[in-house]
Amino acid sequence: MTTHLIKYMMGFAAIVLGALLLPVYAEDSLATYKALKPEVALDVAQATMKACRESGYQVTVVVVDRSGVVQIMLRDQLAGPHTLDTARRKAWTAASFGSDTRSIAEATRPGSEQSGARFVSDAMMVGGGIPLYAEGTLVGAVGVSGAPRADEDQKCADKGAEALEEILLF
Repeated sequence: MTTHLIKYMMGFAAIVLGALLLPVYAEDSLATYKALKPEVALDVAQATMKACRESGYQVTVVVVDRSGVVQIMLRDQLAGPHTLDTARRKAWTAASFGSDTRSIAEATRPGSEQSGARFVSDAMMVGGGIPLYAEGTLVGAVGVSGAPRADEDQKCADKGAEALEEILLF
């Protein structure tokens, strides 16, 4: 074979090999993740609000996606105007930190090693925010504001997380 033909065949083989490997490289370059469908986020919000109403509380419930972006916001008629932002911030904090806000509040008490986390913009270090997981993956969070104490907000948010588990099982 001539040198020209060998170079041509090697170049052709490199192109074919590159074309075969391109989907592998493209696949490794893209992230895939699970996300809540809006209907599921609404179901979680409604279950959360129902739990609060059954306890006699008028609240705002916010469900955010894994990045902390609001998907659903429900406000009861008598929930205070401040509850909209507070519930959103609790949900954002739970999604951002990947933990419930009551635990975060404990871990970031003044004087603790993690207390600096309280200075993160939009972080709300008080009970009422629960991260939502599906198959071990963070898919969002629910935040509640309006009950007389953060513990009651937390209990309502827990009911929302439980509702997601039930939805995913069926």
